[in-house]
Amino acid sequence: MLWSLFKILVFVAIVGLLAVGAGFLMETSGGVQITAGGMEYTLGPLQSVIALGVMVFAIWLFFKLLTLLIATLKFLNGDETALSRYFDRSREQRGYQALADGLMALASGEGRVAMNKATKAEKLLNKPELTNLLVAQAAEMNGDTKKASETYRKLVTNNATRFVGVRGILKQKLAEGDDDTARKLAEKALAIKPRHQETQDILLGLQTKSQDWAGARSTLTAKLKAGHLPRDVYKRRDAVLALSEAKGILDESATVEQREHAIEANRLSPDLVPAAAMAARAYIEKGKPRSATKILKKAWEVQPHPDLAHAFAEIVPDETPDERIKRFTALTRVHPEDIETRLILAELNIVAEDFPEARRALGDVVEKQGDARAYTLMAAIERGEGASDAVVQGWLAKALNAPRGPQWVCDNCHDIQPEWAPVCQNCHSFDTLSWQTPQTPEIASATGVHMLPLIVGALEDKPDPEVDEPEEEAESEVIEMEAEPVRPDIEPAIEEKV
Repeated sequence: MLWSLFKILVFVAIVGLLAVGAGFLMETSGGVQITAGGMEYTLGPLQSVIALGVMVFAIWLFFKLLTLLIATLKFLNGDETALSRYFDRSREQRGYQALADGLMALASGEGRVAMNKATKAEKLLNKPELTNLLVAQAAEMNGDTKKASETYRKLVTNNATRFVGVRGILKQKLAEGDDDTARKLAEKALAIKPRHQETQDILLGLQTKSQDWAGARSTLTAKLKAGHLPRDVYKRRDAVLALSEAKGILDESATVEQREHAIEANRLSPDLVPAAAMAARAYIEKGKPRSATKILKKAWEVQPHPDLAHAFAEIVPDETPDERIKRFTALTRVHPEDIETRLILAELNIVAEDFPEARRALGDVVEKQGDARAYTLMAAIERGEGASDAVVQGWLAKALNAPRGPQWVCDNCHDIQPEWAPVCQNCHSFDTLSWQTPQTPEIASATGVHMLPLIVGALEDKPDPEVDEPEEEAESEVIEMEAEPVRPDIEPAIEEKV
């Protein structure tokens, strides 16, 4: 408000001064006489001032027109001038506007519009480092993979856009399923930008999928150095990769390096069950049972697991059932109330034919958290204590419909795996298998009804008067289906007892 008032006052003051000046000039005598072509012109003071102003303006206008004429001649000659710069700015503005419109169309999913705008921006801007990427993405959206590939290859030729071009071709190869070429491109892209997280993840996934464990460990180290991976996660995954390098250590062709990788994997992550079991077997092969026992006890303290019990049984394979129960005390006393501990104790006592002790070891597991394994053990206990076939078969029937207990389940796709692996067989994700109870308990597990061979072998081939003939036939089919020995290695003496 005050500023507007101030401007009005200034304007009035200027007009007033001009009026005063004009009045002063009109009252002043004298003037300017101009003679031209025999004619004499006399101008008063006020007229002289006005004529001077007109003359100055005319001179200024003349030079401006002269400059415009010279610029036009230079423009027609191809030289850079203000006129050419004006048209360049106009063309650049239209090009950037087309580029912005293309990006908006691309984000909106309008592939054809984006392609048209990209082509227009390419003509107006003449900056391929900006427009080629838009052209490639618009071509991909339209399904023109050939055009997109050609454009990405143009980007590769420019140092400033080489990474973008390699990454674009990498994405195409991944979509085509060409993992070998994609892995080479990922390595090249990572060499250009070693700290690029997405490229690191893609390369790590491709390396683990192709079982390039050494390369995967190198990529994992790069992720740690770039700060894209917590150190504890790095240690576990490095252990998983070292464990993967140690696969096949029990084969006759296994090398010393493979056994050392298994031991290294356990050192990196002592709580990794497969690493502990494999390292223990490596020590068993070396003739070091004490080292194997130490490793298994340490892993059991973290999480009791049947694979650890398997490996612990292999330390002394020819011992008697009573000796095995005594030796297993090193494990079973660590977590005595854990379900796995109680199931292992029940199995050991069944093999030792101490069925009352097996029932006490099993306790209330059947009532509280009964699964196929627990029901099968109860069938073995009932059979060992002389119960009728109907009772035994009743427990077996429960086992068929019961959950199968913890298994190796992928955290990403929830697929159930028969055994641990560094990469999920279904979704190919890395280090996602964990020991847990699956959401689909009807699928058989690696630790399911492994005691059924013992029970079926002990059942007498005679009809039960309490069971009708059709039910007996159905039950025999059930037993036959469930009788596959899933875990014979936990107690080799089972077959001798049958």
